[in-house]
This record gives sequence, structure tokens and C-alpha cells, in this order.
Amino acid sequence: MERSDYPVRKTTLSLQGDEDKGGSETTPAERIAMVWQLTCQAWMFKEGRFAEPRLRRDVVRVVRRGG
Repeated sequence: MERSDYPVRKTTLSLQGDEDKGGSETTPAERIAMVWQLTCQAWMFKEGRFAEPRLRRDVVRVVRRGG
């Protein structure tokens, strides 16, 4: 199948049907949660493993007063 033959539909969030909950009735947090699984799979594909970044303990800031 040629890419030019792919079915394409241009729409807005407010005009989308009820077939998916991707419209304006979702919160930003819900939208992020919807793509989290895809994000994990993309990292697995790229790196071969997925580990969430941990809190770095080696980052420090030195503030010196006076001088």
C-alpha cells in the first residue's frame, strides 16, 4: 500500500467522536498517563531496557558568603 493511499482525517479535539476519550474532557495528567506505556516501550526499543531516572545524590551547590 502506498503511503499516499493512507486514510487521513483532519479534526479538532472538540469535534472528535465518543470512540476515544482524547478530547477536551480529559485533564493534562490523564493525557500524559495515556501515553506513558508508549513512552516506556519507546525507551525499551531504543535502549534495550527501561529504568526510570533516579534521584541524583552527587549534585551539590556551594554558596559562599563574604569573601
